[in-house]
Amino acid sequence: MSDPSGAPWAAPPTPAEPRLLVSLATYNEAGNVAALIGEIHKFLPRADILVIDDNSPDGTWKIVEELGAADPRVRLLRRPGKLGLGTATLAAMRYAMDHGYDLLQNMDADFSHPPRYLPGILAGMGAHDVMIGSRYVRGGGTENWPLSRRVISRTVNYVVRFLFRMPVKDASGAYRCYRVSTLRDARLERVRSRGYSFQQEVLFRCHKAGAKMGEYPILFENRRAGVSKVNLREAARSLSMILLIGVRNVFGLERG
Repeated sequence: MSDPSGAPWAAPPTPAEPRLLVSLATYNEAGNVAALIGEIHKFLPRADILVIDDNSPDGTWKIVEELGAADPRVRLLRRPGKLGLGTATLAAMRYAMDHGYDLLQNMDADFSHPPRYLPGILAGMGAHDVMIGSRYVRGGGTENWPLSRRVISRTVNYVVRFLFRMPVKDASGAYRCYRVSTLRDARLERVRSRGYSFQQEVLFRCHKAGAKMGEYPILFENRRAGVSKVNLREAARSLSMILLIGVRNVFGLERG
């Protein structure tokens, strides 16, 4: 086939599909991890999955190791002990940068972040640098949360929006997709948080780097197996960190 000039015709090149890494931080998630990996691959069959496990006593790491032996899309980063969610997420970010991925999708490992929302979140990355699986935009919500938890979550997000000057409604959830090039610009070495406040701070660092952020509605569901790891002492420590960073930002002391 040729064009009117007589030159051979060739179809325009198809844009390369972005390399996607899904990260799961685990500690005692033996009852969830295999089913969750299978469901993620149902919606994102080409994605690689990195499980960062803190040497779970229940053998979560062993399950992932066995899955990875049979499926090269499944990778395990086993750490020597319980080092925390923030450091696990940072490890996933460094892994994505070091191994040439284009997108990093982070999510909880207990099915509170249903994989059925992954295609919608990923679709938003065509126009954004960070996409948030959001409980607080129209169509989003939470399942069976007591009033006290809903009030605390809404209040923390209001404080973050006010002090961090970020135009997002859900800054505290971990269900997010990041453009890896944005993570390279986000000065992650400045992140102070290691506990619950990590989610707010890393979003703030991306915002400071000029990231364009979007939100996709999700229903946050109760975990399917295992027990919650919510720690009230860590929650108080994280709120203190949010206030510290936020006040510094208001007074122009937090640089991009």
